[in-house]
Amino acid sequence: MKSDYVLEAAELSSIIKAPVKVTWSREDDMGGGSYRPAVRYRFEAALDASGNLVGYKLRGVGINSGNPTREDNFPAGAVDNLLIDSVEHKSPITTGAWRAPITNFLAYAEQSFIDEVAGEAKQDAVQFRLNLLDKAKKTPVGAIKYDIDRMKTVIQLAAEKSNWGKNKNRVQGFSVYFSHRSYVAQVAEVEMKGGKPVLQKIYAIADCGVVVNLSGALHQIRGGITDGLGHAFYGNVTFKNGEAEQKNFNNFRLIRLKEIPEIEVHFVDNGIDPTGLGEPALPPTGGAVANALFRATGKRIYSQPFIKQDGLEGVNLGTKL
Repeated sequence: MKSDYVLEAAELSSIIKAPVKVTWSREDDMGGGSYRPAVRYRFEAALDASGNLVGYKLRGVGINSGNPTREDNFPAGAVDNLLIDSVEHKSPITTGAWRAPITNFLAYAEQSFIDEVAGEAKQDAVQFRLNLLDKAKKTPVGAIKYDIDRMKTVIQLAAEKSNWGKNKNRVQGFSVYFSHRSYVAQVAEVEMKGGKPVLQKIYAIADCGVVVNLSGALHQIRGGITDGLGHAFYGNVTFKNGEAEQKNFNNFRLIRLKEIPEIEVHFVDNGIDPTGLGEPALPPTGGAVANALFRATGKRIYSQPFIKQDGLEGVNLGTKL
């Protein structure tokens, strides 16, 4: 329930016949809150002898999440044989929407997997995605519910602004996603220091149509990236006997201000009616960073939080530590 604190005050007030102010402690809030639904994805892909993606299979299961996949998103339209399936898992744990519902986890999983497929095909990660979009444009297969040209534009601009593949001192990871009616591509840059990967910078290219308030738009992009970055690295709630084990910030880690890397933002000026920016910048972040960490360490990250993964314990996040 999301109104339990209101009911608590109303019931007490009705009993004592007087106004009541109810304040939950942090322990009350984290122990009896509405949690983001956990999800799990399984991907499979098939490549032909030339390295073309000819088969793509995704099966997703989420806790109280409705549909944990997006059937007609990229790479739909670009693959001859495609199957996307969803499973709903009912749980007594109370769940609710978290910023960029469903796409927050799905984009990370999908973009990490597509990067891995590009590696198997021995193709550049950015060019692999562009090739898929070209195929969807020329010989579309099935329904396409995203704008191919707008997605290509943010990809190409992200590669241009980040000097993709040309920075010899840093490794880069790429991710692009269409969600909540806007398109965002990101490039994460990681540098090895003292044998540990350090996230130094994130480039973000956003197509949300006409930007009405530039300052507000910049804050939405940077805030979404920071939110996605913090939860990808640290956010974790575990349950024992139906009760959350993390009750305060001493054992529930949040990203700190000094840990936020440099974020460079660019917008596509195409004159299209504005869509939105409150959520679309978050989904691509986890994938971009995970792909950069793979290139830096040789280890794929298959689950969140990243900091719990073997070899990434104690990784520095940001440049100001």
